[in-house]
Amino acid sequence: ITLVVAQKRHQTRLFLENAGDGGPTGNVPPGTVVDTKIIHPFEFDFYLCSHYGRIGTSKAVRYCVLWDENCFTSSQLQKLVYDLCFTFARSTRPVSLVPPVYYADLVAYRGRIFQEVAKEFQSRSGASSGSSAFDKSFYSLHPDLRNVMFFV
Repeated sequence: ITLVVAQKRHQTRLFLENAGDGGPTGNVPPGTVVDTKIIHPFEFDFYLCSHYGRIGTSKAVRYCVLWDENCFTSSQLQKLVYDLCFTFARSTRPVSLVPPVYYADLVAYRGRIFQEVAKEFQSRSGASSGSSAFDKSFYSLHPDLRNVMFFV
């Protein structure tokens, strides 16, 4: 098991030494990794800017390794994370955040919406019938969707 935390909303921004090197936007190129100087001196962490910055400043994601039983080297893990950024189903270009985290966020968002609708539905039907209107089948996933990434 290798456990890596991805931190997206931080105040660290990466800039090129020569602004003209970054093309029309002046952003760092995709695949830029920072694993020295601005990282923690004893922790296994790095910043990766994996996406193309079209407008404004590209925001790198900070990856912090909490547990690594696979004994990845820094370069191996950085390449793995960067390569995974090309596998997001909605995009043909690399995305800013590693796709398993993206997918988890999409599932959680969809789950919150379903839960809110279920609570509202149950409160309406419970008020009219007087008995408990909890229906366990309302929360179950249709068999045709069990092995499909419907949230993408």
